[in-house]
Amino acid sequence: MKQKTTIEIVDQIDVSQVYGELSHPHSGGVCVFVGSVREFTQNEQVMALEFETYKAMALKEMAKIADAASQKWTLNRVVLRHAIGKKEVGEPVVVVGASSAHRDACFEACRFLIDTLKERVPIWKKEIFKNKSVWVSATP
Repeated sequence: MKQKTTIEIVDQIDVSQVYGELSHPHSGGVCVFVGSVREFTQNEQVMALEFETYKAMALKEMAKIADAASQKWTLNRVVLRHAIGKKEVGEPVVVVGASSAHRDACFEACRFLIDTLKERVPIWKKEIFKNKSVWVSATP
């Protein structure tokens, strides 16, 4: 069976579908990371986050990250999905995952996927507080 990779920029993330996307008959391990909006950043209450992207470039970079992970580890499935728009506290904003025959490969790949996505993909985050808004990581 050929590896399947799912790469998307979406308005909403449905975390319930990710396990099915990563399931594979040769996979004994499935690892998923979900990032969501937290209520406090540096002791300030967050009301919401807003995400913007250069979609074509983001998708291209996400594909490169998935390819790099697949070259480094033997993976059966890979998912990289990031949301854009305004997100409330508790809402998921990013999900990455990998499945492989053994747990070590999918754990290591999952960590690589999220860390590299945050470092290289042109997605910008605005933190919205009660009395101000701040763009964070304005240039990946």
